[in-house]
Amino acid sequence: MSAPKNPPHLVVVRGEPTAEEVAVLTAVLAARANAARAASDAPGADRRPSGWSDRSRNLRAPLRPGPGAWRLSTR
Repeated sequence: MSAPKNPPHLVVVRGEPTAEEVAVLTAVLAARANAARAASDAPGADRRPSGWSDRSRNLRAPLRPGPGAWRLSTR
């Protein structure tokens, strides 16, 4: 037996949904996919900067005065 040329995108594994229920599921999944695509394509989308361009790693840790603090000054 050969595989179908166009396999289904959704498969019902349990129960017998009505045509309306399948249509609602398809519409919700399509809307979520479009929203995710629009959010990732938006200019200025929140993306984490790479480690090479992140300047916060050049900042020194705050000083902590107290007993034994002189040992931390050598780090």
